[in-house]
Amino acid sequence: MILSARNQLKATVAAVKPGAVNNEVTLRLEKGTLVTSIITAASCENLGLKEGAAAFAVVKASNVMIGEEGGKLKLSARNQFAGTVKAVAEGAVNAEVAVTLDGGEEITSIITMTSAKKLALAPGKKVLVVVKASDVMVGVEA
Repeated sequence: MILSARNQLKATVAAVKPGAVNNEVTLRLEKGTLVTSIITAASCENLGLKEGAAAFAVVKASNVMIGEEGGKLKLSARNQFAGTVKAVAEGAVNAEVAVTLDGGEEITSIITMTSAKKLALAPGKKVLVVVKASDVMVGVEA
């Protein structure tokens, strides 16, 4: 699978909760972190997603939000993970932020420089990574 999305995380389907139009798919990443995705029932069927199936959680870096450490926020976003900033690459407008989740997985975020400075992001800083379930695409090997 070759995609432009920065975050392509190997996973196993932990559960599929069917809905009338959309299904809730829970993915277990290689190091154990659980990620929730909301995809159409048709896509779930087309991909052959069922418990135990190999898959990928795919998230564009621009859909990965960064917040301050301090536990879960009261948000509608399903995926909230504690982590530590690994690296920050500053640009003129945006910053690329690499985060190691507490489970050991790595995820990359693209946020504005204004936000990166406001959060004082630097290697070693504890952060909260937030991704909406509808922003998590699910892929499988062809």
